[in-house]
Formats: sequence, structure tokens, C-alpha cells
Amino acid sequence: MHTSEQLNLADFEFWVNEEPSTFDYIFPNFQVQDRIGLIVRHSGGGFGASAILMASITKFYDFYRNRLGNQQGGLRIYPDFFIFHVGFRDSEYYWMDIWPSHKEVHVEDEPEQILGAINDRAITHLIVPDGPTTKVKALYSVLKQGSLDLDMATFLQETVSSAEERIKTCLIYSPDGRTENSDIKVKSTSAAESNVFKSIRDSKDLHEDMRKELFQQRESLLIEGSPMETYRHATLSEVIPMLSTNTKVSKALQSMLDDLTRS
Repeated sequence: MHTSEQLNLADFEFWVNEEPSTFDYIFPNFQVQDRIGLIVRHSGGGFGASAILMASITKFYDFYRNRLGNQQGGLRIYPDFFIFHVGFRDSEYYWMDIWPSHKEVHVEDEPEQILGAINDRAITHLIVPDGPTTKVKALYSVLKQGSLDLDMATFLQETVSSAEERIKTCLIYSPDGRTENSDIKVKSTSAAESNVFKSIRDSKDLHEDMRKELFQQRESLLIEGSPMETYRHATLSEVIPMLSTNTKVSKALQSMLDDLTRS
């Protein structure tokens, strides 16, 4: 909760299509109950979306600004924002007020399980890394044994429908902080960046070479002492094929398909 004393949303700067903009334009009608989900599938990759993440955390604290406090009677609360570490986890985000630690979720690199984990936490604003896409098939009914297309990512239709009915906004980011074909720019603050620095420094499972590379990346983003990151708006239908290129049916998904067969 320490960032609530360090950061002010007015200190962040936003542009959309090269025009000055606002946080509320990027995430329209953002409410206190809204939940950010950040997908991380590269080593230390989530730091490439730290500007919009820290701005969102600051926006959350603005809803409670007059009630916050660590003393008896004060409101001690953290945003229900989640980091989804896909396949492995080597970075930690508690310095950026992603806390308690259960909000950093390790999920298997399998499309249905990733989207299921997003739904389980009722994510309303989804941020995903740029990368390759794969063809998608959403199952309305059980297919015959052996008839799944192994060149396509398989989802249950109910998993996709849940996401479609709830997720309001999707952004694409780059792990290095600069997204191709971006339409959004966010300039963070030196105070916010100090927490990114501490997160990289204290992520004990980061390889030292990667730690050095991340520090260099952050340095390259600085403009007048503050990092500038870029993002791209996307639709959920564009984002779902980017969740994973793994088309192998996992044991977990096969178990759900087996349950459907028996029902």
C-alpha cells in the first residue's frame, strides 16, 4: 500500500493516437470493483507494462484516498489486480503493490487454463504480451475421440463466453516496453519507476544476466527521467488467440472434456 503515499494519477501522462489523453479514455468508466489481469510469459516481461499497471493502481487508491491508513481504524487494502505467470515465474511484483502474494498466479501454458484462470479472478481489463497467434476452436459440444484439431487452441465455449460478457478492455504490451503499431503512450513517474527498479532487484529467481538486461531496457525507456511505454488497443477476439500457441490438449482440459462426455 506504500505506493498510495508516493503516486498521484495527475503525475502520469497519457497519449492516444499521438494526442494528449487520459487514463479514463484508455480504461473507460473504470470502477473500484474492476480488476486488472497482466499476462506474463517472458522472463521479467511484465515490467514492460509497469506504467499502465502503476497508473491503474493509483486510480484504485483514488477511490479510497481519504480512508487509507495502516493505523487502527484506517483502511488497509490492495487492488484486486493479478499477474498471471504463464509456464514459469521468475519475477515478483510486491513492490508494485501486487499483494498479497496469491495475486501472482502461476498457470500452465495451455489456452483453456489461462483463460479459465482469468475468469476465476473476474478480470475486467486484460493486458497481454504481443506475440504470435494461433487458430482457436471453442467447443459447444463434445467431439468424438481423436477428432480434436491439434493445430488449433481448444477452449470450452462457456469459458470464452464468460470472458466475452465481462472483459471491458484489452491492451497489448511488449516486454521491452515499446509495442509495435502502438496507439497508446503512457509516461510514468520517477517514483513509480523506483518500485519497478526494486521489483527487478529483489526478484530472487531472475537470472543475473536477465536482471542486467531488464535494467538496461528500463534505462532505454527514460525521457526526461521518466519511462515512456507504449501499448496497443485490441479486442478480446484478437487477444484470445495470443494467450498461448500451445495446441496440445492438457490433462486438465481432457479431464473436463471427459466430464462433458459423461454428463
